[in-house]
Amino acid sequence: MHEWQYHPAPDIDQTLIERLRDFPRQPQMLDYALRSVAHVMLRVWMAIYHRLRIYGKANLPEDGSFILVCNHTSHLDTLSLLCAFPLRKIHRTFPAAAADYFFCSVPRSAVSAILINALPFDRQLRGAESLAICRELLANPGNILIIFPEGTRTTTGEMSRFRSGVGRLVVDTHRPVIPCFLDGGNKAWPKGRILPRPYRLRLSIGKPVDYDRPDKTADSVREICHDLERRVAELGRDMG
Repeated sequence: MHEWQYHPAPDIDQTLIERLRDFPRQPQMLDYALRSVAHVMLRVWMAIYHRLRIYGKANLPEDGSFILVCNHTSHLDTLSLLCAFPLRKIHRTFPAAAADYFFCSVPRSAVSAILINALPFDRQLRGAESLAICRELLANPGNILIIFPEGTRTTTGEMSRFRSGVGRLVVDTHRPVIPCFLDGGNKAWPKGRILPRPYRLRLSIGKPVDYDRPDKTADSVREICHDLERRVAELGRDMG
C-alpha cells in the first residue's frame, strides 16, 4: 500500500493576477465552465447584434496545431475568430494578446485569461521569450494560436505592415498558417470607442499555407511576412 501524499498546485503561492498572467496556466474546471457559457452567449450576441457571417470554415484543419493570422481592426477581431471554432476547441485556442494592455489589471486579466483564453504576449521587453512560448504551444498537437501581425489596431481602417515576429515564428515552427480577413470591425468598434456599434461583420478564412524554408535567414522571415500580408489583403479585396 502506497503512502498518500499531498501535492499542492504549482501556482498556489502566486497572487491572483500572477496566476492569470502565467502561461501555460494550470487547468481549472471552473474556468472551463465559465468560458463555455461565455462563448455560447458570445455567439448569440455576434450573430444578432453584429450579424456575423463566416466564410471558409472548411479551410480550418480538423486536427494538428496551426496558426491563424488576421488583420487587426478592433477588439471584435478576436471574438469573431473564436466564433469560427466549435465549442470543444475553444479551450485549445489561444489568441496572443498584448500583456501591457490586456493583463494590466485583475478585471482585464480575468476576462482575457478565463473567458478569452488569451496568451500574454510582451510586445516590448520580452518579445523573444513570448515567441518561444508560442513555439512551445504549437509543438503540442491540437493547439491553435491566433495572432495579429500588425501588432496594434488600425485607426484608419487600412491594413498596416506585418511585423517580423510572425515570420520568425512561422519559420521556426513549420506549422500551417491560415490567413483571415475581418471586414467591418473598424466601423463596428473603432479604437477609442467604449462600446461597439451594431455594424455587420464578415470574416473570410483562407486556405492553409505551409512555409517550408530550408533556412531561417532574415530574407526568409521577410518573405513570409510579405506573403502573409499579401494573402490577408487579397481576402479583403475578394470580399469587395
